[in-house]
Amino acid sequence: QVHLVESGGGLVQAGGSLRVSCTASGRTFGTMGWFRQAPGKEREFVAAISRNGANTNYADSVKGRFTISRDNAKNTVLLQMNSLKPEDTAVYYCAARPFPGSYVLVQTARQTYDYWGQGTQVTVSS
Repeated sequence: QVHLVESGGGLVQAGGSLRVSCTASGRTFGTMGWFRQAPGKEREFVAAISRNGANTNYADSVKGRFTISRDNAKNTVLLQMNSLKPEDTAVYYCAARPFPGSYVLVQTARQTYDYWGQGTQVTVSS
């Protein structure tokens, strides 16, 4: 059975940093990504990383501030968030695609991900 478990969310002041992590289990995963959903808004893409870790993709709103990384041996994916803004406040969800698949592709569309975690709350105060 597949499980994705996020951790590391919390409350931080604007300009601060947080790191959220996701531990996946139950199978081998290809592209892994982070999405977020703020109250009253649709879930949106934040960042994704290819199976081999060589390729990444970021939403324009987080480029230069967020960094995604993964450790396939530990089945974890991390999202380091720096220079946080109040508009980054949301529930952050880990998502994954199954593998075998591509080693290098980075999918950004929400509907292409098969597996999702329960989410972790990130709140940035002004």
